[in-house]
Amino acid sequence: MYEAVSVLLEVVSAMFQGYCMQYFYGCFLEGRMRNRRMNGLASAVFYGTLRLAAGSVIPQDNGSFGIFIRLAVSAGMASAGAFYRGGGKMRLFLTTVFMAVSEISAFLAYTAGQSGNALIALWGWCVEKEFIVSASVLSAIVHVTVIGSGVLMFLVLSVVMYCPLRSVAKAFQEKSYRTGNTELLFLITPGLTGILICSLLRAVLLTMEDGAPKQMYDTYPSLVILVPVILILSLVSIVAGVKLFQGMIDRNRERSRRMILEKQITGLQEHMGEMERVYSGIRGMRHDMKNTLSIMMRLAAGKEEILQSYAEELNQTLDRLEFRFKTGNPVADTLLNMKYHEAVHAVPDLRMDAKGLGFPENLLIQSFDIGIILGNALDNAMEACEKLKAKEPDTATFIRISSFWKRELFFLKVENSFDGKLVRKPGNEFPVTDKADRENHGAGLANIKSTAEKYQGTMDFKVMDRVFVLSVMMKNENITI
Repeated sequence: MYEAVSVLLEVVSAMFQGYCMQYFYGCFLEGRMRNRRMNGLASAVFYGTLRLAAGSVIPQDNGSFGIFIRLAVSAGMASAGAFYRGGGKMRLFLTTVFMAVSEISAFLAYTAGQSGNALIALWGWCVEKEFIVSASVLSAIVHVTVIGSGVLMFLVLSVVMYCPLRSVAKAFQEKSYRTGNTELLFLITPGLTGILICSLLRAVLLTMEDGAPKQMYDTYPSLVILVPVILILSLVSIVAGVKLFQGMIDRNRERSRRMILEKQITGLQEHMGEMERVYSGIRGMRHDMKNTLSIMMRLAAGKEEILQSYAEELNQTLDRLEFRFKTGNPVADTLLNMKYHEAVHAVPDLRMDAKGLGFPENLLIQSFDIGIILGNALDNAMEACEKLKAKEPDTATFIRISSFWKRELFFLKVENSFDGKLVRKPGNEFPVTDKADRENHGAGLANIKSTAEKYQGTMDFKVMDRVFVLSVMMKNENITI
């Protein structure tokens, strides 16, 4: 029975490690098979089979040659990752972390299994003291102890292996991030350290004393506590390193977003000043020209019908010399008119409708924040319409902007046509930009959300057929920065 249970535990352990491998790789890389579950099952079974076969190939001695062979075979078993597509650097990171976690979990499981030896020694003491006198009872107790020790080792292996891999997969949110050489070295160093620590421990695990093998735990009992602590700290350093790296990415991205926001605000200030000067000039010109036309029309009354008709047409033309969009908010008017002229330059037949856009009289939201939200929303909408027009020249394109307010809440909605293709990746809150310069693009929705959150608001988006709908809600209140 003991042999059957031992073989069963070995098979289950190998297959569980295969499951952990396919889970870990699958969180970062795309499977080669179309069916994700079949791809995961195939890679798990392949790895588990290799693991079982390696048990009869790896030398049992812990000398230099045996340790080298063990590491080489472990790296070879990671070839099960060939079931997944991915770049060399990411694959190297995954392989290093998985090997480190696998080695550390196996060593911790082995250490936990030493409790079985302590219990067997206890049963021997009981026999000496004649607390146990029946050979059959002793045999049963020993078998139960050995089987229990094997189950404990499996449980420790499972928990210690799965939890760190899951933590790394969750902490590393930017799975599509292009890692540089220095960043890769930063990521794999804790894993390499863990692998080397396990190799060192295997080398000193057994020593010869008076011609008989003796475990280091017997020679140095304190290592029963120190070794697990060192290994657990090694696992913590792997997870902490990934979290620190993700934090660095987040801080760099936030810095880039702030730089983009600063450029947007600077550009908005310049455009507002320029448009205000132009608008003031137009108002002054209209006032002067209308006075001049009034005088001309009086002088020409009853004398020259042609002159009067021309003056009336010119007066109507001046009445039309206004902004195309007039919402009552100077920032919104500036942006709408400026973005409209930019959009129709790229997409001449673009229809932009802002009749439903208005603002409450007691608007407390800062004008620059309105500009940031509206500017980013219009940039994204214009880019989507331009992309759709390039793919389908005969398709109608449009942008609709509307708003409403209810008590202290202000709602803004921007709808636009697009090609219907939205690239989403696991762990990414927003759609992924298809531009090469991802560091300086794709931050529009993030900027909108961060600005809305300043006013205890939020942002949401959805796709209805081939229409992208962006909704922003903010509380109409003053904020203190």
